[in-house]
Amino acid sequence: MQLFERKHESEFRKALITWYLEEKRDLPWRRTSNPYHIWISEVMLQQTRVETVIPYYERFIEKFPTLADLAAAKEEEVLKLWEGLGYYSRARNLQSGVKEVVEDYGSRIPENRKEISKLKGVGPYTAGAVLSIAFGIPEHAVDGNVMRVLSRILLIDEDIAIPKTRKLFEEVVMALIDKEDPSSFNQGLMELGATICTPRPKCLLCPVRDFCAAFHEGRQDELPVKSKKVKTKTVPVSSIAIRNIDGEWLLRQRPSKGLLANMWEFPMVENTSGSIEEIVKAELDLDVRSITPLTDFRHVFSHLTWEVRSYSAVTEDRPPEGFEFFSAEEVEAMPKAVPVIRIWDEVKKSKDYLK
Repeated sequence: MQLFERKHESEFRKALITWYLEEKRDLPWRRTSNPYHIWISEVMLQQTRVETVIPYYERFIEKFPTLADLAAAKEEEVLKLWEGLGYYSRARNLQSGVKEVVEDYGSRIPENRKEISKLKGVGPYTAGAVLSIAFGIPEHAVDGNVMRVLSRILLIDEDIAIPKTRKLFEEVVMALIDKEDPSSFNQGLMELGATICTPRPKCLLCPVRDFCAAFHEGRQDELPVKSKKVKTKTVPVSSIAIRNIDGEWLLRQRPSKGLLANMWEFPMVENTSGSIEEIVKAELDLDVRSITPLTDFRHVFSHLTWEVRSYSAVTEDRPPEGFEFFSAEEVEAMPKAVPVIRIWDEVKKSKDYLK
């Protein structure tokens, strides 16, 4: 597929890579060619801001510096280090994929798309990113930033929310990619989309503006075309941090599959009619007293939104089936999802928090 005249293809590559090498942000995963570390960074960066990822990446690498370290770790350790990043299936899939590399590939990450794509959690983007950045192999790594950049440069008005459109952009990248430096080419497209060719583009700063068809036609704000997502479901829930008379807190571990799998949580129920005392009695068969409101907030998942009302309370009853009481130190050490962390942070400010 020839997208520019041959001379302009070369000029585009040169302009993009020169800009990237001179202006790229100093990020910790750009200081290494270790494919395992790059793999970790790419998984963490999915649906998460760069600024948020940096400290998580650094702590993760320090704790699990090698493939063997992560493969041998307990899942609870991994989830605890991932705590707050969200999308926890990424952590579980990463560890599963690493175990496959250690057990099936002699601790050497595969250097071709067919084999690396067989690893748990490694999709087309992650495969291409690791292959091009760590191994210097000319492979496409198409994410939302890349599709936004190329849709403007080449005036592609296909809906990027449709899965088959990604295939078109993958073909475009393979036609344009710099065979000598695919790492800088792919990262240049990503960096451009993250810093300049943003949803509100800064065209006057763009190093490849001369090649951009949308800019020349004044259509940069129209692209990319992206159909709106279906409205997500909103679920009202109540979460109650319940303390016993020994100062221990009632939690349970979520199931091993599904939303927030294996994370720990306080009792949480979908809101029903009646007082919070009645709800707790009906759902958990617990009698509680000293009920105190903590904080109300919304937590947005990809497919649903929780509208959370949280409380603290005291009970003298035994834990219901599936729950246990834990000391504050034990609760602190458990892997918890963001909604539970928010509630726990409020608990620690309250008079009910007893160590």
